[in-house]
Amino acid sequence: MAEAFDYVVVGAGSAGCVLANRLTADGRTTVLLLEAGPRDTDPWIHVPLGYGKLFNRKTVNWSYWSEPEPELNGRRIFTPRGKVLGGSSSINGLVYTRGQPEDFDDWGLDGWRYADLLPHFRKSEDQSRGADEWHGAGGPIAVSDPADPHPLCDAFIAAGQEAGWPRNEDFNGAGQEGVGYFQLTARNGRRCSTATGYLRPAEKRPNLEVLTGVLVSKVLFEGTRATRVEFLLGTEKRRVSASREILLAGGAINTPQLLQLSGVGPAKLLQGHGIPVVLDAPNVGEHLEDHFQARIVVRCRQPITLNDDMASLARQAKIGLQYLLFRRGPLTFSAGYACGFWRTPLSPARPDVQTHFLTFSLDRMGEKLHRFSGFTASTCHLQPRSRGWVRIRSADPREAPAIRYNYLAEEHDRRTMVEGMKLLRRVLEQPAMRPYHGGEHFPGEKVRSDDEWLDCCRNYGVTIYHPSCTAKMGEGTDATLDPRLRVKGIAGLRVVDASAMPHVVSGNTNAAVIAIAEKAAELIRAERG
Repeated sequence: MAEAFDYVVVGAGSAGCVLANRLTADGRTTVLLLEAGPRDTDPWIHVPLGYGKLFNRKTVNWSYWSEPEPELNGRRIFTPRGKVLGGSSSINGLVYTRGQPEDFDDWGLDGWRYADLLPHFRKSEDQSRGADEWHGAGGPIAVSDPADPHPLCDAFIAAGQEAGWPRNEDFNGAGQEGVGYFQLTARNGRRCSTATGYLRPAEKRPNLEVLTGVLVSKVLFEGTRATRVEFLLGTEKRRVSASREILLAGGAINTPQLLQLSGVGPAKLLQGHGIPVVLDAPNVGEHLEDHFQARIVVRCRQPITLNDDMASLARQAKIGLQYLLFRRGPLTFSAGYACGFWRTPLSPARPDVQTHFLTFSLDRMGEKLHRFSGFTASTCHLQPRSRGWVRIRSADPREAPAIRYNYLAEEHDRRTMVEGMKLLRRVLEQPAMRPYHGGEHFPGEKVRSDDEWLDCCRNYGVTIYHPSCTAKMGEGTDATLDPRLRVKGIAGLRVVDASAMPHVVSGNTNAAVIAIAEKAAELIRAERG
């Protein structure tokens, strides 16, 4: 391996693979891409429904846990994060949503409004429906409709319309509100992660080097300029230089951890762990935002759920053959087959909750499916006001950081979740669902009052896996990054991942992170001329 590169990219996830591709496209600029996890060779990565197999698999997943959450009765929340080429885009539920235009406009930053980012969304896409004013074709990331509709999803969509919401054929088009099928990041029944779409073609270039199985321990500085990266390769400690910039793309958990380990963070925290302070940056690791969700599980009156498929060896064999021969069937399902974006009374102007509808049921993600026929629908709060943090526990890069989401700390968040759960039940009780609705398994019809719904959220609500904003960009003193994603007060160091978001977007975050990385690559190329 060379000892110096133009750019060193830390993290080969949703953003890192984009950067590796775009920055090496000229054939001259040298890039080293470092990834703590392995190559994406696990076969379940490439099967859409395989995300369920990867939920607890520590070979490809950081498998973090939060600190005890004060408003969740002290429960710790499991936090999967991708640790493999492609990062979380290799283990997520494949759902493709961008968020709302208001999200980006409300960031209030020149160059980051929705109109500014739309060309980058379009550039990244290979939309199965073809190109139009909202979508692109021929880009690295395949975006497609579900291979097969499902009668439960059709009934849920009809129920949403009966409850007063419009049918929406494109949540990433003219408007987000309504009910319909998700699109997913897949092509011909195979997952299209950023490793598949961006990195695989780029790896053929001699000016890109990719190292897997390496844990970056710190960024090294000359004064306040980032110049080198130190990493562990097995038991060996190695260093490599970046003549232009070091680009952190580890995500909203790992990026603030690495900054703090490197001496960029709250001075008191760093000094407490014996880390020399390069820059007292009190906002590194703060302002953590995430989407909180709670679920309703319903017994199905007809044996048409994935629970039923997995309970029968004959049906399992049929599903396997469907997939092997035709790339169709349940193995092509994403984690959220149908969807609703709704407005609660707290948000009259724009959707503030999202529903993921699933044709299976279980007690907790990653566990076994229920033995009975069942389906699941969840409420996710899209614009939370509660804020958490990420902080190192020690100077050892191998020790997981402390994470506190601080869910439901704000009264507005509590009220939104309660209203969202009541709205979701109302949809599930519409006439279109009656042929399938066999009664609530959880939480059960006994839950009626607002206090009971809130207790349900406190006792059983979890993350929907969208941590963001822990090194946010902005003009104010509360921002770690400037609007060009550069760490304020440091030269040669930039952050390109979900931690840079000023506020989390109103939807699944993978598409937005890819667009941010496309925008970052454009900024970097323009700066170097």
